[in-house]
Amino acid sequence: MRVFFSIRELEVKKIRFEVDFQPGQIAFEQDNMRQVTPLRTEGVAELLNNTLGEVRIKGKLEVGLEMDCDRCLDPVQFPLATDFDLFYRPAPATGMASHEVELDDGESQIGFYEGSGIELGEILREHILLSIPMHMVCSEACQGICPVCGVNRNTGECHCETKPADDRWSALRELRETLGTKPN
Repeated sequence: MRVFFSIRELEVKKIRFEVDFQPGQIAFEQDNMRQVTPLRTEGVAELLNNTLGEVRIKGKLEVGLEMDCDRCLDPVQFPLATDFDLFYRPAPATGMASHEVELDDGESQIGFYEGSGIELGEILREHILLSIPMHMVCSEACQGICPVCGVNRNTGECHCETKPADDRWSALRELRETLGTKPN
């Protein structure tokens, strides 16, 4: 399903939307994240009354995601319900000289679009990816996977002895012991 907000149509009127995206209709391109419920969204898109061609898209979304725990790799359910209020401007013309441009704080919160409009699926994809936590764990008490035998320490017990593989401080420790100094 493709929902496209045409700038020409937005010049005439606001566009209200209420859409359900089924799992698989938006490509999140994340191996460890799966959409498990329909993504329900509603809101309004409007062209602001300024000469910049700025578009405001305001609404809310609700979706059920499943991700892998970063410690034990078990699936974790992650329901997401969030509001969004996003602003977009036309991308700078490509014929302009390429040089660095400093953005003020207000501009750092603005996205850019190319062509004759904006795709709702891309907006939602980006917003969801920015809304998920950087580290997903099934619980704070998750013990993770044993680095030696690979057993999930939450469901089984292993008796592996783990030793530090690379002790980069050993040379300093030996020097300290040689000099007879004690740590503070």
